[in-house]
Amino acid sequence: MIFKTKPADVFKERHNGPDKEQMLDMLNTIGVTSLDQLIEETVPAAIRLKKPLNLPKGLSEKDFLKEFGAIARQNKVFKSYIGLGYHDTIMPPVIMRNILENPGWYTAYTPYQAEIAQGRLEALINYQTMVMELTGMEIANASLLDEGTAAAEAMGMFFAQRKGSRKSATRFFVSELCLPQTIDVLVSRATPLGIELEIGDHRQVNLEDPAYFGAILQYPAADGEVFDYASFIAAAHAQEILVAVAADLLSLTLLTPPGEMGADVVVGTTQRFGVPMGYGGPHAGYFATKDSFKRVIPGRIIGASIDAQGNKAYRMALQTREQHIRREKATSNICTAQVLLAVIAGMYVVYHGPRRLRYIGLNTHALAQQLENGLKTLGFEQQNKQYFDTLKIAVESADMQAAVRKEAEAAGINFRYFNNTYITISLNQNTDLQDVKDILAVFAKVAGKPAEVLTIDELPGETDITWPESLIRKSEYLKQEVFNKHHSESEILRYMKHLENKDFSLAHGMIPLGSCTMKLNATAEMIPITWPEIAQLHPFAPADQVQGYRQIFENLEGWLCEITGFDAVSLQPNSGAQGEFAGLMVIRAYHESRGDHHRNIALIPSSAHGTNPASAVMAGMKVVIVKCDEKGNIDVADLHAKAEQHKDNLSCLMVTYPSTHGVYEESIIEICETIHQNGGRVYMDGANMNAQVGLTSPATIGADVCHLNLHKTFCIPHGGGGPGVGPIGVVKDLAPFLPGHAVVKIGEETAINAVSAAPWGSASILPISYAYISMMGGEGLAEATKFAILNANYIKARLEKHYPVLYVGSKGRCAHEMILDCRGFKKFGIEVEDIAKRLMDYGFHAPTVSFPVAGTLMVEPTESEAQEELDRFCEAMILIREEIRAVEEGQADQKNNVLKNAPHTAQVALADNWDRPYSREKAVYPYEHARHYKFWPTVSRIDSAYGDRNLVCSCAPIESYNEEQQEMTAV
Repeated sequence: MIFKTKPADVFKERHNGPDKEQMLDMLNTIGVTSLDQLIEETVPAAIRLKKPLNLPKGLSEKDFLKEFGAIARQNKVFKSYIGLGYHDTIMPPVIMRNILENPGWYTAYTPYQAEIAQGRLEALINYQTMVMELTGMEIANASLLDEGTAAAEAMGMFFAQRKGSRKSATRFFVSELCLPQTIDVLVSRATPLGIELEIGDHRQVNLEDPAYFGAILQYPAADGEVFDYASFIAAAHAQEILVAVAADLLSLTLLTPPGEMGADVVVGTTQRFGVPMGYGGPHAGYFATKDSFKRVIPGRIIGASIDAQGNKAYRMALQTREQHIRREKATSNICTAQVLLAVIAGMYVVYHGPRRLRYIGLNTHALAQQLENGLKTLGFEQQNKQYFDTLKIAVESADMQAAVRKEAEAAGINFRYFNNTYITISLNQNTDLQDVKDILAVFAKVAGKPAEVLTIDELPGETDITWPESLIRKSEYLKQEVFNKHHSESEILRYMKHLENKDFSLAHGMIPLGSCTMKLNATAEMIPITWPEIAQLHPFAPADQVQGYRQIFENLEGWLCEITGFDAVSLQPNSGAQGEFAGLMVIRAYHESRGDHHRNIALIPSSAHGTNPASAVMAGMKVVIVKCDEKGNIDVADLHAKAEQHKDNLSCLMVTYPSTHGVYEESIIEICETIHQNGGRVYMDGANMNAQVGLTSPATIGADVCHLNLHKTFCIPHGGGGPGVGPIGVVKDLAPFLPGHAVVKIGEETAINAVSAAPWGSASILPISYAYISMMGGEGLAEATKFAILNANYIKARLEKHYPVLYVGSKGRCAHEMILDCRGFKKFGIEVEDIAKRLMDYGFHAPTVSFPVAGTLMVEPTESEAQEELDRFCEAMILIREEIRAVEEGQADQKNNVLKNAPHTAQVALADNWDRPYSREKAVYPYEHARHYKFWPTVSRIDSAYGDRNLVCSCAPIESYNEEQQEMTAV
């Protein structure tokens, strides 16, 4: 017999949820005969691509890992002592396996639905507490993107908070000993805001100059010197100048914390707390400040509150600061955090505790002392009077510096070389005595002296810290219970699992969030990120050591150009918000290169993501809002009028496509042409790029620049609210302005300053998107887009009889997402939040709530959900509609019903007294699936207002909180 053969394992068939039989049934429900017919009725013919994507054929998982492994092995993993904010570290294997490599942690969404995110929220409380304790500050946020952007956020906050004699000041002092990449990012952020940076010696600056409003210092300095900044800060405060200190957290186990010196803000990175260098990221930047600034802190804060039963519960506090609410009035466009990395760093400290953490700091400093002694014996001069882990070595000449470099690299070692006659060596947790001997052997060879200058075989039992008393930390830290009980592997394993079990992730079910795109993060895509060749490289390593990374960047940039239709791509922005800012700054630089410095008007539709107007203001633009019509589309007449009105000053239009309302607007080409005719450029927000790939493209619709959310369209996991990557693509005439970098030469002479600390942003997670594109191929990527549209329209077809669908295209189709209008239920006392909380009882994370329209749910299923899961969601929504109808018809009380009391916890369901007007079974087992796959929320509905009135953002003892809780329970 003859059998037909075919590949047994095709990746796209693993990625896309519906099989052929399911697809046919779903198409029948929608009312079309083929997938092609659905696409023709959804995507306007004028913008559809005329030919398929020219990308390599999709690989199997096995073939991809083999091919990518060969690329990764081109990277050379040297011992890097370059420092500058990046240090080798050790991620405990128990944390690597159970958090970084665990989909229960990395596939979770931002904790907007706090009742099913208590594990991550507790982990972030630990992180915030750790930052506060080590820095000596009163409040910290739940992380920022990196150290450079955290410093820029501090500058922006100070600028917005100018008071008294400094109300009109515009100058910001930057110590010349700050990290060079931080200074680069500060320049990028300062320029459009009209802030003048003065970079100089902090010991000589005249703080009485009325032009200053703020300052930033580095602790320890970039060259390793440790300064006592107490007098500088006191002098600044006497002049109403605010001061930020960028501090190394490991050093603060031994050094007096900046908070005790009076700092207003302390920023930095938590990278060396167990997170690999990863050729630059992602890493959790930290931001800590005084309690008086708690209402203006950028980013997110996790706080404690109480639930409906009076139990302690965590949630995101002070959410009104977020950009989707404040829009152009926001002082920051940051709407995310590096949650997964913050969880890892916080758990690293939980695992080690204060005692072991201090030992890591002491050992690092002791090894630096041994290295200094050895270098002195060899005749080399160490310049730093006080240091923690970094030595500054003076050599005789540029020739000697070159000789050291040659010998070091021959031995597989990297140092930092600068100013022709200086070398810095930054030691780290992974450094041991043999490493010190290897370093000394390099210098001995150059000096022509015997290498055996270090005779000890183990560190001395005591370390003499010779700093001035004012620099030696006296205060205790991390005394909270959580940092002092999980130090064995059994205990930390159980603690992490305990937290994981409180969180809903893609491992439990679909997360149907519109605009956020919770795509499948395939295991094969995730595997390479922990390989040493990817994870253990310093971002400033010499180019010949990172040829594998360069090939990854070149291929990925080329593929993204093909997908977008653009001519060039920058991978540097490390979040969507950073991508927006970078794209707008590129447009700004383009106009200025033509002498059009006056072009500063950004037209933005009223439906836009809140980060759009916030980013425009940060880029120095004035926002003019364009109306939307009753169908949710851009009001073309209003656009024409405003483009004409502002044509002499028009900079750009910011537009999301498909629209934020989930529709392919048919007038998009006309819209883009209108902007171009009036001298502006078109910025496309790439949030919905997953509905374009393979079917249309930003270049096809007429855009000039767009950012891509790789954590949406290209499968980098959300990780509970980060990591993310937001590269930008541009047309040819904008390419010369793509971001450069102060340390690594990238970009052209006309490049804008860096927008992120590392040259290629979060380089170590780019392999995830690389893997996705490699294994899907051009055909598979287009199919994924089609299946996303199929799944969304299938849900629409099933639910539109029960919930009004707010916006659709001219032929009645939605794009990859839809908006369910729940506003009509309000007159019966049912809010959209009640539906969101009730979905937890059914085993679902809610869709996006009240965005982009208040009182609605925005649903996006992604292409990876099979029909069975889609049906389960639809069944839950239909049953909830019946529960609402019971309230409408008076069968259920408007205030005491199954929706208002949702979610229902096991504690509530098992209580001795049950006084609710519905059964326990209806509460917790509302349909059959819940009996077999029940996900139990661990807290009842959380009182966010209580938490904001009684803000507690650490896991420190909170007696007043406990007293109020007891009073409420008694009542």
